[in-house]
Amino acid sequence: MASAIGSRVESFRNSPLLRFSLNFLRASSSASSSTSSAVSSAQNPKKSKRRKKKNLFEVAQFLPNWGIGHHMAKSHWNEVSYEITKLNLYKDGRHGKAWGIAHKNGRMFVLETKASLMNEQDKKFKDGEASVTTLQSSKEYLEKQMAEVESNLRELLQQDPGLARQIMSMNVV
Repeated sequence: MASAIGSRVESFRNSPLLRFSLNFLRASSSASSSTSSAVSSAQNPKKSKRRKKKNLFEVAQFLPNWGIGHHMAKSHWNEVSYEITKLNLYKDGRHGKAWGIAHKNGRMFVLETKASLMNEQDKKFKDGEASVTTLQSSKEYLEKQMAEVESNLRELLQQDPGLARQIMSMNVV
């Protein structure tokens, strides 16, 4: 009898019905796991391995005095940097404008052409000369006015000697 039961179990294991049901269970379980992994990947998108690069203001906020006076450069710049002279932050504190002096190999260099710098200096010089001439003419005008006031005061003092004594007795500090 034991051998009869053993043969029946063996025939049941090899039957196509059992194979069909086991394959169906495997397929449904793998399909559900693949759909669950698809759902979980949609819910948790993969984080990129690269970090977002920080901008100048995100770096400068940790430096003393917001990095003013420090030399800053991008990592791919060779021997070039900017010495930060002024920062103007927007309200969010992460963006803004920065001003600086360019340096290459530790030396300051100019980004403009020599001709444009010469023209700018000539213009400033001419503006300075024009302001000096206007100041000179106003100085001459004021000297004339001062001389006229002095002469009027002398005439007044000569006409009334008592007024001259009063003025002389006053202490001017």
